[in-house]
Amino acid sequence: MGTEERDYKEEYEKERVKAAYLADRVAQLEDEVDDLSFKLARIKNNPLWKASKPARSVYHFVKRQADRIKNQGDARGVVKKIQYKIREKQAAKGYGTASFPDEEERKRQREAVFQKDILFSILVPLYNTPENYLKDMLDSVLNQTYENWELCLADGSDEAHAYVGEIVESYRKRDENLARRIRYEKLKENGGISANTNAALAMASGQYVAPFDHDDYLHPSVLYEYAKAIDETGADYLYCDETTFAGTNLNKFVTMHFKPDYAIDNLRANNYICHLSCFDRDLLKGEELYRSQYDGSQDHDMILRLTDKAKKIVHVPKLLYYWRCHPGSTASDIGAKEYAIEAARGSVADHLRRHGFKNFRITGTRAFETIFKITYEIEGNPLISIVIPNRDHEEDLRRCQTSIFDKSTYENYEIVIAENGSTEEAVKKYYEELQAGPLRERIRIVHCDPGESFNYARICNEGVRAATGEYILLLNNDTQVISVNWMEELLMYAQRPDVGAVGGKLYYPDKTIQHAGIVVGLGAHRTAGHTHYKQRRENLGYMGRLCYAQNVSAVTGACLMVKKEVYDRVGGLDESFAVSLNDVDLCLKIREEGLLNVFTPFAELYHYESASRGADLEGEKAARYNAESEHFREKWKDFLAKGDPYYNPNFTLDRSDYSLKVQD
Repeated sequence: MGTEERDYKEEYEKERVKAAYLADRVAQLEDEVDDLSFKLARIKNNPLWKASKPARSVYHFVKRQADRIKNQGDARGVVKKIQYKIREKQAAKGYGTASFPDEEERKRQREAVFQKDILFSILVPLYNTPENYLKDMLDSVLNQTYENWELCLADGSDEAHAYVGEIVESYRKRDENLARRIRYEKLKENGGISANTNAALAMASGQYVAPFDHDDYLHPSVLYEYAKAIDETGADYLYCDETTFAGTNLNKFVTMHFKPDYAIDNLRANNYICHLSCFDRDLLKGEELYRSQYDGSQDHDMILRLTDKAKKIVHVPKLLYYWRCHPGSTASDIGAKEYAIEAARGSVADHLRRHGFKNFRITGTRAFETIFKITYEIEGNPLISIVIPNRDHEEDLRRCQTSIFDKSTYENYEIVIAENGSTEEAVKKYYEELQAGPLRERIRIVHCDPGESFNYARICNEGVRAATGEYILLLNNDTQVISVNWMEELLMYAQRPDVGAVGGKLYYPDKTIQHAGIVVGLGAHRTAGHTHYKQRRENLGYMGRLCYAQNVSAVTGACLMVKKEVYDRVGGLDESFAVSLNDVDLCLKIREEGLLNVFTPFAELYHYESASRGADLEGEKAARYNAESEHFREKWKDFLAKGDPYYNPNFTLDRSDYSLKVQD
């Protein structure tokens, strides 16, 4: 290669990287504009605005409303009061103290015999702990139904809080057993949460270790549930669901976090595992427990490192950890610990580098500063084949393709129109227009055999067979691109060797959500359903889930990217699912290959769903959907019986909004 050619290629690569960065920045600015437009509309539609007296200054009114939104003052207080009442009612239905075991159940759990007599070492870094919080924490450990534990306390409190050690000593003096099991060390100086917890670990002798905050509370059955899970599964890393509660009332829930099973993309974007992590001490070989440079996000750093090494990660889907929310706590406001934001970003960056990623970018999202958008580097410039099935519907197809041409910043793509027996003159003329136009080299029209009946899966498969790209992007003809970098956002995940299918976020024309990931088993037919269905575009989602890329069991075929090699390996779309559920079936086949499926909210499109084929509501269409649903339930009965791993079993399958099951 000559010097001039090498210089040209290097310059081209620099410009390509620069263009990708600018495209991503444009997408971020578009999101900000949408968010600000929503807030402005909320102000203008406020009844107070409409009812305000003419004499009131518009300037002062707008300022007051803007401040109210910014600070979430009065509105947040009202919302919190409502949330407390709702969640207190939920507590009476089986959460909170209502879920604590009665004497009979305590006896059963206490007398349970496991194959291994596991000693749990609970590590607590103490620092100026308020007296009532300290006693609550100690009592919650003493109240465990599983009794083979030790409590390791490293106290970095100052002289003004000498009562901390005195209270601990009073517990140790209750009997010889507690004196042995409660281990206490007064540190010479406060080393911070990481150093203090590491000091607690130095006292520990148990095989399983569980870091525990000094102002929080454990459910009485948490160690029993963990011992049971270890006995049944051989788990070497465990975590449970958790709630934040206000003040001293365990039933005054601020949030109830019902988590998915282990999901690496969720964890990179958001420390959803958090409390109560418990793990086999062998995972710490060659590792520190906490690293001081990540104080404020030491749990996220530790979880990323140890789950990388774990062989069996088990999620116990029960509300077993109570995280106290009080002024100054991270549970109350991450803003109280600004350093935690940088520590969290640093811990994720360190993790990504260990996994070989380079030139990535980690930014906060509109949900929270520590809920991240990770922008991965696009490797090379692979050809993407956009496969669009079509029959007639010239207006839909024109809108779809025009949006691709006008919006997309990724340039190396081809469009394969899988034509399925169109009869309308308008679409035939449009095909002629495309084939004579300036973008004709990008477009191919493949004429499919329409067959005796409509079969969407067969049409897609024929289109894919004609595609020449390394990546396939299945796209409905009734979609319209919103995000300029939509292909890059899909490709950055699809190119990973551990990822199979990737799907974007789709909206109806009224900007309500049509697709934000699929839960298998959700809905009346117990086949599959879309989460956050019909919620507003601006909604943050359950625990911020609409704001970050995450692992899901399936994504919609209306916008699905996958390596062509993977598509072919799993046999493409199963043509026995003629119209419905073929995309979900494809994703489950991909999962069987050991690959992850990803939903990203940063590839956005409109979806004028059913415009091209009508709704499946009655008559022959309803009968066909029922038959395909039955076929799906039979084919995937084992998966359905276990439940979708990314959807907590505490949620109902009757609604898509993460509502809890009604307790019996």
